[in-house]
Amino acid sequence: MTDSSVLIDMQNLTKVYQMGETKVVALDGVSLSIDEGEYVAIVGTSGSGKSTLMNIVGLLDRPTDGVYQIRGQSAGELTGRQLADLRNREIGFVFQQFNLLARAPAWRQVELPLFYANVAGSAARERALETLAQVGLADRADHKPEELSGGQQQRVAIARALVNRPSLLLADEPTGALDTRTGEEVLALFEKLHEEGLTLVIITHDQEVAERARRVITMRDGVVISDSGGAGTAAAGGGSNGLSEPALASLPRPVAIVQVEEKVYEAG
Repeated sequence: MTDSSVLIDMQNLTKVYQMGETKVVALDGVSLSIDEGEYVAIVGTSGSGKSTLMNIVGLLDRPTDGVYQIRGQSAGELTGRQLADLRNREIGFVFQQFNLLARAPAWRQVELPLFYANVAGSAARERALETLAQVGLADRADHKPEELSGGQQQRVAIARALVNRPSLLLADEPTGALDTRTGEEVLALFEKLHEEGLTLVIITHDQEVAERARRVITMRDGVVISDSGGAGTAAAGGGSNGLSEPALASLPRPVAIVQVEEKVYEAG
């Protein structure tokens, strides 16, 4: 029986890409769990496997082998449509690039994911405005991206990720496009969301960003080499996949990421 406090559970995950006659092992037997309410950073250099792991955690890709469960439900048993429904319900995404619609006001940007949750009309707008207030942008609801600073644009993107009230906020290099001061504002917002009980997982190569989390998982060559969380986690797998980090980094992002972004941003 799965512990009710465990939100994410991964057992012996592997991900293998075929490049011509060469098999590239991007994940090599990763096992770990993340409890509800944790604030976790997954760190590693380019080619370490952290982005591949993010894609699997975010239900944007499937492992080659192993078991991934979210809230005790095995992702491997779900159809593509069921995965999309689970992803939209449980996970909010924040990317390095803000991915905002150029001509839409902030409230409309935040409202978009509600389209897929069958929330419409005044109820959708009300929830969008409430979520903008949650990230400190109540007075910027009618502003378009060109009228917002970089930090404000990222906060709109965070509000968009939160509007469906997900269990997990998954952020990929969330401060990568921001200056130091603005990045600090975003990290302070993450602290606030963590204190409110949200589960956060941040993917980053920046050690200073990682140190803001309560738990740091470090990856190299597709395996977990350290985990400050200790109990309930493990790293399996046996070392290097034989390719350099630039070679692994050259692997394409799963097409599913592009499709998800297009679905969301074309909806407006």
